[in-house]
Amino acid sequence: MTTTAPRLGTALARLLILAAALLGTLLAGAAPASAHAALTGSDPKDGAVVATAPKEVNLTFSEQVAMSADSIRVLDPAGRRADTGEIRDLCSGSIVRYGVELRAGLPDGTYTVAWQTVSADSHPIAGAFTFSIGAPSATSVALPDREPGGGLVGALYGIARYLSYAGFAVLVGGGAFVLICWPRGAGVRPVQRTVVRAWLVLTGATLVMLLLRNPYTGSGELSDAFDLAGLKSVLETKTGAALTSRLLLLGAAALFVAVLFGAYTRRTDPKEKKDLVFGLGIGGTVVATGIAGTWALAEHASTGIQPGIAMPVDILHLLAVAAWLGGLTVLLIALYRAPSVERTAVERFSKVAFTSVAVLAATGLYQSWRQVGSWSALTGTRYGQLLLVKIGLMGVLVGIAWISRRWTQRLADLPSADLSSAEKETEGVEADETSEADAVSSVSEAEGASEASPDVDPERAAQLARQRAAVATARRKRERDADPERSGLRRSVLTEAAVAVVLLAVTTVLTTTEPGRTEDEAGRSTSASGPAAVPDRPVDVRLPFDTGGVDGKGVVRLSLDPGRTGANGLHIYVERPDGKPLDVPEVKVALTLEAKDVGPLPVAPDRIQAGHWSASGVQIPMPGEWRIQVTVRTSDIDQTTLDKNVKIG
Repeated sequence: MTTTAPRLGTALARLLILAAALLGTLLAGAAPASAHAALTGSDPKDGAVVATAPKEVNLTFSEQVAMSADSIRVLDPAGRRADTGEIRDLCSGSIVRYGVELRAGLPDGTYTVAWQTVSADSHPIAGAFTFSIGAPSATSVALPDREPGGGLVGALYGIARYLSYAGFAVLVGGGAFVLICWPRGAGVRPVQRTVVRAWLVLTGATLVMLLLRNPYTGSGELSDAFDLAGLKSVLETKTGAALTSRLLLLGAAALFVAVLFGAYTRRTDPKEKKDLVFGLGIGGTVVATGIAGTWALAEHASTGIQPGIAMPVDILHLLAVAAWLGGLTVLLIALYRAPSVERTAVERFSKVAFTSVAVLAATGLYQSWRQVGSWSALTGTRYGQLLLVKIGLMGVLVGIAWISRRWTQRLADLPSADLSSAEKETEGVEADETSEADAVSSVSEAEGASEASPDVDPERAAQLARQRAAVATARRKRERDADPERSGLRRSVLTEAAVAVVLLAVTTVLTTTEPGRTEDEAGRSTSASGPAAVPDRPVDVRLPFDTGGVDGKGVVRLSLDPGRTGANGLHIYVERPDGKPLDVPEVKVALTLEAKDVGPLPVAPDRIQAGHWSASGVQIPMPGEWRIQVTVRTSDIDQTTLDKNVKIG
C-alpha cells in the first residue's frame, strides 16, 4: 500500500522552530573554541619571582602543538620584546615542551609571557602569565581581550563546521538510503534536490573553513581570509591538507551523485541495474570513508591516546551518524514531498537505523572513555557535561526511533480484521477518487471548451480554478484520513529529525571543547605544582651602594646556593664600580620572612680574601618571599644597608 503524502505543514514548522530555538541556545551558550591542548607547566612558573634573569622561558603542553616564530612572546614592563624570537623544540618522548631564549642583561621587573598556537586537533589556543626578575613591578603590557577562535570569524567558522557535518550526513546518508532502502527514490525530484543541496552545502562550508582558517587561528580579522600568504601557510598545515583532500573527494562524490540520479534512473535492465548498484555501493563507500577520514585526520582522533585505534573508530562513528541521520532526513522529505513511499523502504531503513545505533553505541562508548577518562571529568568538566547532554538526546532520539519502528511494524503486520477494514477504507477512497477523477475530467473538459471559445467568461474561469483546487485538497485529506499509520510515522520521523538537529549542534560544540581527560589532567598538574617558586638554582642578587664617604661606591653581589629551604652556602662579593674587588671592614646580612613573622635572622659571613665574604650552613626554615638585608661598612663611620625581596622555595 502506498500513499500520497501531504506537503510540509504547520506541525513541521512548529518542530523546526523549536529545533532552531534549541540550536540557537546551544550555540549562543557555547564559548569560543576552547583548547584541546592545555598548558600544563612553565619555567618560570606563573607568578614566580626569580633572583636573576633566566636564559629562556619554556612552556609544557598536554599534547603536540604547531609553533610559529611568534607563538611565544616575552614582553618587558614597557611592552617591548624581551625574547630573541627563536623557538626551541625541547620535546622529549611524551613531553611536549617549547622554549624561547631571552635577551641578555634584562633589568628587574615583571615580565609577561604571551603565547598562541594551534593544538594537534586543529583548535587555536592562547594564554598569558607573568613572572618577575628581582621583584614585581608595574607593567604597561595590554593583552588583547579576544579569545582564540572567537569573534565574528569564530562564529562564522563554527557555523561552517556545523553545516559541513550536516551536509556530510545528508549526502552520505541520503545516497545510502536510495541505494539500500528505496531504489525508486533515485528518480524522485525532491530526493534528488535534497542530496544535491547537501553536496553543495558541504562543498561551500569546506571552502569557507579553508578561507577562514588563517584568521581563525591568527589575527581574528575577517579581511585576512583573502590573504594569499596566509592561505598558503594554511595549506601547509595538517588541517589545510585535510580540507583540501575533502574538496578533492567531493569531486568524486559529485560523480557518484550524477550517476545515481542520472544513468541509474535510466537503466531498465534489472541485471544492469544490479551491476550499477554494486559499483555505486563500492565507490560510494570508499568516497564516504575518505571524506569522514578528513575529520579523523585533523581533529580529536588524530591526537591523544591510541590514535591508531581512535581514527578508524571515529570514521566508523561518522559513517553511522550519516547513515542514520542522513537517511532519516531523506525519509522525512520523501514522506512529505514524494508522491508515494513503499512500506518496504521504511522497513529497510528501520533495519539500517537499528544497525547504525548499535555502531554508534559501541564507538561512542570508546570515544567517551578516551576523551573523558574518569567519572570526575564526566561531571566536573564542560566537555563531560556536554557529553551527558548528548547522551540524553541520544536516549530521546532512540525512544522516538522505537516509536517510528512500531509504526513501521503496524504498517507491515496489520491483523486480518484491521486489514479488511483498511481494505474497505481503501476501496472507499478509490471510489471517491473515481468520482473525483470524473469531476476533474468534467472540469478539464469545461476548461478545454473555455479555451476553445475566445469569449469565455473570466468569472467562469476563476470558478473552475477554485473547483480544481477544492478537488485536489479533498483528495489529499481523504488519503491522510484513510492512512492513520502513515500519518503517525510521519509525525514520529519529523520529531526524530528535529531532535537530530539539536544533537548535531551538541556534537559540533563538543568538537570545540577541551576534552575532559585533558582538562582534568591539566588541573591536577596545576594543583600538584603548588605555589610558584624559584627553580632549584642559586639565588643571585646584585645591589649597588654608596656610603657617602671616600671610596664608598661599589656593588655587592650575593649568591645563596642552592637557593631553597634547608642549609645554604652564602657568598658575598664587594666590588668597585670598575669591577675590581673592594676590601671593606665589615659586611653583615639579615634574612626576614615578613609574611610569617620570621626574622630577622642574622648571618655573620667570614672574610675569605679582599672583597670576598662567605658563610656556610645558612638555614632557610621555610619557603616564601624573603627580604635580604646587606649592611656594608666602608669606614669607621660610613656604612649603608641595602635590601631586596627574593622568593626562595
